[in-house]
Amino acid sequence: MTKTILITGATDGIGLLTAKKLSGQGHTILLHGRSAEKLSAAAAEVGGTPQTYRADLSQLDEVAALAEALRIDHSQIDVVINNAGVLKLPDPRTEAGLDARFVVNTLAPYLLVQLLLPVLPKAGRVVNLSSAAQAPVDVAALRGNGTLDDMAAYAQSKLAITIWTQEVARAHQDGPLFIAVNPGSLLASKMVKEGFGVAGNDLSIGADILCRAALSEDFSKASGKYFDNDRGGFNEPHSAAADADHVAAVMAAIQELVSQNRAG
Repeated sequence: MTKTILITGATDGIGLLTAKKLSGQGHTILLHGRSAEKLSAAAAEVGGTPQTYRADLSQLDEVAALAEALRIDHSQIDVVINNAGVLKLPDPRTEAGLDARFVVNTLAPYLLVQLLLPVLPKAGRVVNLSSAAQAPVDVAALRGNGTLDDMAAYAQSKLAITIWTQEVARAHQDGPLFIAVNPGSLLASKMVKEGFGVAGNDLSIGADILCRAALSEDFSKASGKYFDNDRGGFNEPHSAAADADHVAAVMAAIQELVSQNRAG
């Protein structure tokens, strides 16, 4: 059965390759990106008849508008792959005074999914991009108070998305599924090349596991779990994800920030 699959950050890297692989299987692909020009190029490369959606995920009002456009166009979206992410930015502070690394990597996917729940079926899936790089979240920095270096912000944002994955899954035990995936370390993405100055490993390592997480029966009982592709299986995330007080503080901050900063 073919599915309708949304992939954020789909104009290059793992997102684009995942889109190509899933399109090749006959699925309806919804591509998200920041640049209309890059979206057009990606759509041509993906082939078939993908639909494109432009939004800057560092601006939560644009995330809300993206969700609205998707709901208008589609009565059902079977899979959401929250692939978009950032590591290094010239100025990480948004106009709202938040750290864009937390906004793009943690808050935007949370808001997008919350707004798409009406069109996500019980059998649907949300695949969130986590990372082997995880660190306890500085909740003050998440709230926009204080500064973090690139790797600290990235690692904390990835633990934060892993935390909300497990917590939202707990709140939706009848579905859809919510899965956090480390697609593999140092893959040959633009982020890795710019952030670490290395060519990186085969992108197919990451794209293949995202396709599996989106569709395979191997993940059908995995809601709330963390899959570490470096280790080839499900694993425990950073121990802070099991600290009830830390989890509660992170979730409270995420929910408040999303409520305060999105349009309407």
